Amino acid sequence: MSGNIGTARFISTYAADSSGVCSALYELGGMVVVHDASGCNSTYTTHDEPRWSYMDSYVFISGLTETQAIMGDDEKLIGDIAAAAEELAPSFIAIAGTPIPMMIGTDFKAIALETERRTGIPSFGFATNGMNSYVSGVDMALGAIAERFVTERYERTEKPSVNILGATPLDFSGSDIYCQIKSMKQLFERSGIETVSCWAMGDSLENMAKASSAWANVVVSYGGMSAAETLKKRFSTPYVIGRPTDGFSEKLIQDIRKAFDTGESGITAYSGRKKGSGKKALLIGEGVACESMAYALAEKTGVQTAAAAATTFDSKLLCGGDALATDESQLTQLIADADIVIADPLYKTFCQRLGREFLSLPHEGFSGRMFRSGISDTVSDISFITDRINNL
Repeated sequence: MSGNIGTARFISTYAADSSGVCSALYELGGMVVVHDASGCNSTYTTHDEPRWSYMDSYVFISGLTETQAIMGDDEKLIGDIAAAAEELAPSFIAIAGTPIPMMIGTDFKAIALETERRTGIPSFGFATNGMNSYVSGVDMALGAIAERFVTERYERTEKPSVNILGATPLDFSGSDIYCQIKSMKQLFERSGIETVSCWAMGDSLENMAKASSAWANVVVSYGGMSAAETLKKRFSTPYVIGRPTDGFSEKLIQDIRKAFDTGESGITAYSGRKKGSGKKALLIGEGVACESMAYALAEKTGVQTAAAAATTFDSKLLCGGDALATDESQLTQLIADADIVIADPLYKTFCQRLGREFLSLPHEGFSGRMFRSGISDTVSDISFITDRINNL
């Protein structure tokens, strides 16, 4: 059993897709309803959402009962949503699924259509099921925002500009939740590039609706891909894939300028990574983050670097030698082939069992709030990793 694909004995799981929907839409003035008995929403609020302590948001649970699940009573769900929406007047309504609705075949799109008909409020139905990582939920949610709310073709900004796509606290967190977002905007500003909007931290739905005025989009996590593709299709806005990271940002800026000049889209800025030599370092986590960090480490240390995308990701975006690794058996093989593993602290025991050097890189989307105080601003500085690698 231990060798079977999908079996996990030592490694925890990433935040679920329903949490990704909630996180992506948290600040945008909408109402999110997680269709479940109670457990999935409490997991999100307890472990995956650091903004609760100082910022309100309309995130609810449907309170699905056993009888409703058996009988398929969607009327109760729609009626409750409509009643809450009448009182709260949200900008939009989003209904997200969990394992139980998946098992009974709930039609979320139909529920959203009926909800919108009754309330007159833009409504979305997301067939999340708790079986996929938060990244897929973020991608669904931001893609829907781009499709529904970014409809007007605004005139381009006078100065070169970008939208930041795919930013949530599940990937960008820390003691100061917005520290890395501020650092990204400052990086672009120093490079003479304005930030039109950030999807979706520290920004508003009204501002995001003006995304068509940007010269290009920067996909900082895979959760921003659907939005990038929609904006490309609708407004011909090119996009560049890469997370601003110390040691990689210069290459990213160069490729953003290339997109400005040529209109070329789908640029993976982290491609062309140095091969390196000597010890091999493996990064585990969200795909864009790992690929960008691998590029930076190769530049700064000269070691061989490889990335293991442990969340939802497109294998076509991987650099040579990298891999998708969404289960324990795949990760075991990759870790066994590495000398140094860089990942969330919850991987530490597993890596030590395999006799590998371990360097901590906390990730809110994996370990929740447990190691939040240890999350660093990797946009500005990764010396806490490079110094240790150089000293090994």
